[in-house]
Amino acid sequence: MNKHSQIVAVVGIVFDGERVLAMRRAPTNEAGAGLWETLSGRVARGEEPLKAVRREIREECGLEVTLDERPVATYATVRAGSPMIVIAFRARRLGGDVVRSDEHDDHGWWTPAEFRSRSTLTTLADVVDQAARLPW
Repeated sequence: MNKHSQIVAVVGIVFDGERVLAMRRAPTNEAGAGLWETLSGRVARGEEPLKAVRREIREECGLEVTLDERPVATYATVRAGSPMIVIAFRARRLGGDVVRSDEHDDHGWWTPAEFRSRSTLTTLADVVDQAARLPW
């Protein structure tokens, strides 16, 4: 990918009641090893963001969820020197247990305040707070 390419990514903020699923990036992860985040990933060429977030949730945690199809937020950031647009969605856990992919080595169900205190991703913490305040 050329350094001027725009990356488009999605974030899936999964709630179980008042708690949000936090995932820690594995030490082998090329970007952000050790960071606490929500589920996330790139949108493939030609893929719709809503399909991408469904895929990422399935691949990274395996939970059965209901997805709010309205984005919570969209924000710009930089990853590995390349500009990135992030589209954040929220979901509610319906069932199942978390089955982590190789991308993450730990997880927890935290309140939004706990997520903010443990994650260094301030913009993502802001979006988690925003998602928690929205009515279902």
